[in-house]
Amino acid sequence: DLFIYGISLIILLIIILSLLFKKPKWVIVPLTICILAVVAITSTLGLFGWEITVISSNFIALQLIITISIVLHLIVRYEELLSLYPNASNKRIILLATMSKLSPTTFAIFTTIAGFSSLMLSKIYPVINLAWMMSSGILFSLIISFLFFPLLTMMFPKGKHRPVKSQSKFLTIIINIIRKDRFVIYALVISAIFFSITGASKLIVENSFIDYFKKDTQIYKSMKVIDRDLGGTTPLDVIITFKNDQEATVDLALSDIEESEEDEFGEEFEELEDSEEYWFTEQKIELVKQVHNYLESLPQIGNIQSLATLLEVGKILNNNEDLDIIKLSLLYQTIPQEYKDAVLAPYLNINTNQIRFSTRIVDSQENLRRDALLQQIKNDISNIVNPKVADVNLSNLMVLYNNLLQSLFDSQIATLGMVLAILGVMFLILYRSIILTLIALTVNIIPIGLVFGSMGWLSIPLDVMTITIAAIAIGIGVDDTIHYLHRFKNELRKNRSYIEVAENTNSSVGSAMVFTSLSIIIGFSIFVLSNLIPTIYFAILTILAMSTALMSNLVLLPKLLILFKPIKGS
Repeated sequence: DLFIYGISLIILLIIILSLLFKKPKWVIVPLTICILAVVAITSTLGLFGWEITVISSNFIALQLIITISIVLHLIVRYEELLSLYPNASNKRIILLATMSKLSPTTFAIFTTIAGFSSLMLSKIYPVINLAWMMSSGILFSLIISFLFFPLLTMMFPKGKHRPVKSQSKFLTIIINIIRKDRFVIYALVISAIFFSITGASKLIVENSFIDYFKKDTQIYKSMKVIDRDLGGTTPLDVIITFKNDQEATVDLALSDIEESEEDEFGEEFEELEDSEEYWFTEQKIELVKQVHNYLESLPQIGNIQSLATLLEVGKILNNNEDLDIIKLSLLYQTIPQEYKDAVLAPYLNINTNQIRFSTRIVDSQENLRRDALLQQIKNDISNIVNPKVADVNLSNLMVLYNNLLQSLFDSQIATLGMVLAILGVMFLILYRSIILTLIALTVNIIPIGLVFGSMGWLSIPLDVMTITIAAIAIGIGVDDTIHYLHRFKNELRKNRSYIEVAENTNSSVGSAMVFTSLSIIIGFSIFVLSNLIPTIYFAILTILAMSTALMSNLVLLPKLLILFKPIKGS
């Protein structure tokens, strides 16, 4: 996927940049800078030994998003200055374009780094590594873009400015909406908030390995065979640990023998109470059978192996008669140690007083809910097993994977809270206005909410791949917000009419925002052809994040600025 769709993404970007700017240099310059940024981060990964995992497998695509965004803002600013000062030298236009974008881009990049750095709050090391990778990569994008954009642009002649009419029409429609429609915008915002809250409440933290692949792939078919015909995919162990109380154990053993036999053999039990063969009792054997039968009744569980399985084999070998505890003790005493290790050790450990039930979960079963299933098994077996007699624990890959998914949800909540707090502080320092800070946060919260709301309504699970979407949405939205506000404040120094300033800002910075979003939306659409389902989700959610962030910054942000007029002074 990385090779095929990575190459396809580059080809699409070439086509899109050619159609947008109609100048070869605006294809060569951004692609060269993007390649340099990708080479820089991949070299850093090798230097620090950061391994590529399923979680970080889309780091190249993320790197391209950030880099192309920076470069397109520089290109649009260059073209704008070229139209304003057609007689100025190429060097002067490049210098002015670079310097005018240095401040907002630097602040935008550091807020994006803050967004990805919040992933370090996760307790999952691959997620933490992704935070380091993207923070480093974004910093490389900033440095390389501002170093090589002037250098590469100087190698081409100044040329003539060519306005993009199609984008002007789109932005004109946006301005007309801002001018005329007031209640419609607010109604859409309220609807978006309602949609986000209700959808986020349906968000699930579930996924299985088989759900990562399309049904017509060989991997899916193979795992389906394992689930359907070979007893399940993901292993789950149920461990019952009997209390290490010798007196209770002896009493449990003695209760299986009649009172007359107890008097006769009482002294022998006192002498042999620590012998392994006397571990077997009727209560324990019955308990093993009850737990085994319970696990067998669950539709989510396929294959089950336990001491009860061996007892069934023994019953067949014993002329279809159950093995009593005396025969079990004698059998255990006479079996060679090597056979005990091979046959009994996987399900019974007398030294630790434990019984193990080895099961496999049918991952392909629809509506499988791992956390709820594990809680159900734990609670139901705890009702079968007296807590005074034994403890019940669950283990193996099923538990580990479920804990990973649950940690992702906790990490996402902590991440969002932390990143919004950091952004609030940074906005407050930059703009020194509580109202402007709240406006900027509102504009960026809505795209995040729409992404999570869509995930909930479409039943797209939060997993190791989609956890990065919040950071992406924040990074993209914050970049657009900062560039927009920076230009808005500059325009407001020339014109005190908020609506005219919004129109001028949309036609300048808005063009760069549209170009960036359009390039990434069309480019990432190629990823929906992937055989890996998380990659498809990643592409769809990235496109959604780009679209909603663009509209939020082009429509809602200027509307709130016009309504509250938070920027004072000249």
